[in-house]
Amino acid sequence: MIGTMDALFWQLVHLLLRGGYRIARVSERGDEIWLESAHWRRPTLIRLARADFDWSRSLRLDMEYTWQFIRQMNGRKIGNGGRVVNVYVMAYPPVDDWEFLINEPLPLSGTGDGAFHTLVIHSGNIGEMLPRLEDMTGATLIPLPSLEGSDPLAAARRLKHEVLTEWRRQREEERRIFEYGKPVFTRLLIMVQVAMFLILEWSGGSTNPDVLIRYGAKFNPLIEMGEWWRFLTPMFLHIGFLHLLTNTFALYYLGMTVERLYGSFRFLLIYTTAGFFGTLASFLFTPSISAGASGAIFGLFGALLYFGTVYRHLFFRTIGMNVISLIVVNLLFGLLVPGIDNAGHIGGLVGGFLAAGAVHLPKRTARGRQVKALAAAALLAAAGLWFGFR
Repeated sequence: MIGTMDALFWQLVHLLLRGGYRIARVSERGDEIWLESAHWRRPTLIRLARADFDWSRSLRLDMEYTWQFIRQMNGRKIGNGGRVVNVYVMAYPPVDDWEFLINEPLPLSGTGDGAFHTLVIHSGNIGEMLPRLEDMTGATLIPLPSLEGSDPLAAARRLKHEVLTEWRRQREEERRIFEYGKPVFTRLLIMVQVAMFLILEWSGGSTNPDVLIRYGAKFNPLIEMGEWWRFLTPMFLHIGFLHLLTNTFALYYLGMTVERLYGSFRFLLIYTTAGFFGTLASFLFTPSISAGASGAIFGLFGALLYFGTVYRHLFFRTIGMNVISLIVVNLLFGLLVPGIDNAGHIGGLVGGFLAAGAVHLPKRTARGRQVKALAAAALLAAAGLWFGFR
């Protein structure tokens, strides 16, 4: 019977993978598998545990531990309509009363969003529980592939090997996504902006308006007179050492990540496009002199947001919440602190998102999305220039 339930456990994992779920976590002993659905707005998170509890107290303690673990998980939110399905596969149920433990789902937050369901599948209720699990997961589990005529232990070993092979393949694929490119242009851009800062200081000071205008800062009257190159040159200039320091650190950390995700040439296109859109927005909404890589750097945030639209689960499981939090904090900081060109930041964010959509991610094609992003960027740039020069 134990061999049969082992085989059932790995069959369920195998079928859930076929049903569109992805492995999120595997315990060292392989007796606990976490799977997540592909639906990111109303996710289903499944915990499958191959466990045999003699007494209901052990079952209750494990349920409480899992429930608390879910509530404290970082990077994964089970929102409205989402659920966690906690499934135990047992040879035999606990010998004392246990059904009351699983009659009602538990809430996952104080607001009632999300629900924590528990199912106990044992040798005596497989036919009853599998339809319930199928309804909760949306995956086809019935009928199970027959194990008749085969050794259950051998079948369990074979299925386990297939599942773990798929899990390793999935992890390797995700690792390669974050290591596609080498950060060549990130380092080069940092060198350029440091060199330009030294030139500004040597020429009379990086906070001197005349020096900034001479070397290409955004200055609306000169742009209106035809100096279009000022839409790009401000991203290489910085006003004061603190401005240079903060933007250099931001470019280093964000640039490394984005260039590895998109590759060097896509990264450079995203960065320069975002810098252009940042200067354009500043030209439209801010009459004062401005310079800095902030618009282009916000474009890197936009590129990461676009990455999140393609790899939603991977994004929110890794960098997603940090990226969104940093965007919100920086935009609020720009609104509350005088002297910060928030229009340039927002313009760069939009430009970076659209540029990332136009080039898309390496080894993936989405012609429809790319054409729409390119068209939107072109129309937005044309409209901005038209309004600005009127």
